[in-house]
Amino acid sequence: MNKGTETRKSGNGGEKAAAGMPAVNIGISEEDRKAVADGLSNFLSDAFTLYLKTHNFHWNVTGPMFNALHVMFETQYTEQWAALDDIAERIRALGFNAPGSYAEFIRMSSLPEEPGLTETADWREMVRQLVTGNEAVCRTARAVLARADEAGDDPTVDLMTQRLQTHEKYAWMLRSLLQ
Repeated sequence: MNKGTETRKSGNGGEKAAAGMPAVNIGISEEDRKAVADGLSNFLSDAFTLYLKTHNFHWNVTGPMFNALHVMFETQYTEQWAALDDIAERIRALGFNAPGSYAEFIRMSSLPEEPGLTETADWREMVRQLVTGNEAVCRTARAVLARADEAGDDPTVDLMTQRLQTHEKYAWMLRSLLQ
């Protein structure tokens, strides 16, 4: 192997360095970058699944809480959508490909997909599911944050801290509606 180039033995989503292309050398070992990128991919899958569920509920909420929830869900999914890009770009900065298909997201997400729910659920069930979803995203973020901290990956620690603050707040706000 030429000094300054890196080749991968497996198809784990990492990029192969082209001839003359310098290997990723940001001060974090390849093994640690891979572990953090894998965790971020799981987080991205959870975050995308929650985004999609929040947007779905925005479209389909009915009942006496319609206006308040329609606006709240829109605020949340809009913020979540913007955050997805930051997460994917962090995976890329670590030298790996970000997942980007529904099949990948479903396979990697800890949140269940629940098609048809909006036909049978009232607003309370939607809110309950979003509380549960935001809390699941928090658990995934904490796991990624711990791994990133072990690896000395401060940008990922910062990103996960920001996402934790957001999703903990969303869970609290949504839970308050059910009290």
